Amino acid sequence: MGRGKVQLKRIENKINRQVTFSKRRGGLLKKAHEISVLCDAEVALIVFSHKGKLFEYSTDSCMDRILEKYERYSFAERQLVSNEPESPANWTIEYSRLKARIELLQRNHRHYMGQDLESMSMKDLQNLEQQLDTGLKNIRSRKNQLLYDSISELQRKEKAIQEQNSMLAKKVTEIIKEKEKEMGQQAQWEQQNHCTNAPPLPPLPPPPPYLMAPQPPCLNIGRASGVGRKIASTTKLTMSCGLGEPDCA
Repeated sequence: MGRGKVQLKRIENKINRQVTFSKRRGGLLKKAHEISVLCDAEVALIVFSHKGKLFEYSTDSCMDRILEKYERYSFAERQLVSNEPESPANWTIEYSRLKARIELLQRNHRHYMGQDLESMSMKDLQNLEQQLDTGLKNIRSRKNQLLYDSISELQRKEKAIQEQNSMLAKKVTEIIKEKEKEMGQQAQWEQQNHCTNAPPLPPLPPPPPYLMAPQPPCLNIGRASGVGRKIASTTKLTMSCGLGEPDCA
């Protein structure tokens, strides 16, 4: 008698479900490896457990290359489908879908602006409040980050300007010192050159006659010639006249 068909459904027992997952996962990975070796096929297998744990297998460990190839193939398929002419029935369905989407977005926008809140339940209001709080936290975090980056940039520029000012002040001081040194050397050189090339001083002029001392009269004592005796008598006569003697007349 043949074996009956087993009905597939979710295993309720947590332990049995975990054991079955481990066994089937191993068998699935084994089959993927066998088909890649026997048929020379490129196989990529991705499995997530109910806890979110990842299990994967790829031919020759080239998962990225296989996924990239899959993306190119899927894009080409979508392009072919989008190029096919659509029937009016499809246009009507697409219009209804887009219209419902627009209405939903407009309603959410009004709720975010604090409008049309009468139709919302307590749970919807709590969800809206949580979304707004999350949005405000993200906005403030982004604003604080921009402010911090701006302050850091300004501090960096301030430091660069201070360093530049210090360098300029140092250069100005060096230039002033060099100018003073050059001026001192030039003054010294001009002084030396003036002393070397200066003309000799002119001789002093003779004093005026009224500043010259009068010469006393010279008398010859002893033997004197007739001229000497005459000069002596003339001098005596002159002195007597100066004294106001009567014989001078």
